[in-house]
Order: sequence, then C-alpha cells, then structure tokens
Amino acid sequence: MIRIKTKSVLPSKLLQIEERMMSADDGHGSSGTLPFQDRHEAGRLLARRLLALTLRQPVVLALPRGGVPVGFELARVLRAPLDLVLVRKIGVPGQEELAIGAVADGAAPELVRDERLIHQLGVTQEYLDAATAAGLREIERRRQAYLGDRPSTDITGRTAILVDDGIATGATMLAALRATRRRGPERLVLAVPVAARDALRRLRNEADDTICLHTPAVFHAVGQFYRAFPQLSDTEVTALLRQARAFETGATA
Repeated sequence: MIRIKTKSVLPSKLLQIEERMMSADDGHGSSGTLPFQDRHEAGRLLARRLLALTLRQPVVLALPRGGVPVGFELARVLRAPLDLVLVRKIGVPGQEELAIGAVADGAAPELVRDERLIHQLGVTQEYLDAATAAGLREIERRRQAYLGDRPSTDITGRTAILVDDGIATGATMLAALRATRRRGPERLVLAVPVAARDALRRLRNEADDTICLHTPAVFHAVGQFYRAFPQLSDTEVTALLRQARAFETGATA
C-alpha cells in the first residue's frame, strides 16, 4: 500500500482558483436551453463541422469514458476507425476534479503538470509521484477492459481526430494531444462539443486544426451543457467500440 503525505489545500485558495475560472454569462444561450441533449447528439453536430474539412484517412481517437459516445458518432459519419487515447487526470488532494496535471498512455507515458497550481496549492512531490503511478495502473486496467489484445490503430501519416465530451481545465487533453503527436499523424485535429475559453486557447497550438461548437463565458463543469449526462460504464464503452468496428470499412485514402 502506498501512503501519501500531502500538505493541506486551503479551501480559500481553491475558491479563489475556481472563481477565476468563471465569469458573468451562464453559457446557455438567450433562450436558457442547454446546447446538447446528450453526448451522441453532440457527436452528430460535431461531425457536421468536420465534414467541411478535407480529412485524409481519418482515425477518431476518443478519451474514455465520456468521449467515446461523441467519437462513435464522428466515426459513423466519417466512416473511420474508432480507437482510444488512454489518459488520466491528476487531481488536487481532496478535490480530484480540479486537475493539476495528467498522464497519457504511450511507450514513454506523456506527463503534463500545472507547476503554477502545484506550487500555489502546496502539493508535494510524493503525492504527485503516487498519483501518477495510480493513474498508470488505471490506464492499464482500462486497456485490458476496453481493448484486450487489440492493437492500437496505426495513425502514422493519417489524420488523427482527438475527441472528448468537453474540456474544462485542458490538462487531460493536453497530455492526450502530445502523446498522439508523438505517434506521427500527418494532421492532428482537436474536436470537442464544448470547452472553457481559456483552456481551448492554450490547446490550439497543440493541434493543426481545432473544432469546438460552444465556448461559453462561464464554465463550471462539462455536464452543465448537456440535458442528459450519465456516467458511462466500462460495458457501455466496450459495446460502442465493438459496434464502431463496422464503420472502418468505409475509410478511404
């Protein structure tokens, strides 16, 4: 058992950080309605935008779990393979939803850290090392659960489309983008239904193209922009991946 020692994170510091992530507009549009019914609808709307691009040999790479239904719809419309990028957020001790970094799968795992936030909150190196190790163990568990012995799709020289159901801080997507870039795609496209403006601005330079349908002024959490936002199970993820294999026959050079 790994014992983790951390300095206490002061609630006032977390409150200040969260307040800086918000602004006056609720992001729901003038009618007060939410932009998306569910992840599948968001994926279909996103696919319409991607159809306007010339995508050579596209491969859709989803971040599980929430990115898989979105990626499923993109793969269906584009007639492209659907695969995964396995990445885990490293959260603040006691408030894991607030990311201070992320680790992505790879021959040499891609690790990104928010050094400013780590220093501001007094997070120890011991905690970071233990959280990174735990993230890599969960990545391996998910690989076995979702893919088994199935090899990753070779994206060398192809168009890689990286997709999730939304971007809040951008830490997990940053790790995913950098890990994907190392695999040698000809073109790297970031595609999401909704994203916090500051996070999306920081990520644009990591991709060749960025498609985002909704960038609200206020961003509390990804789920606030969906009328239905259930937690997906491992079984649902594997079922969508299995169904998506039928789409691959339509991929063209």
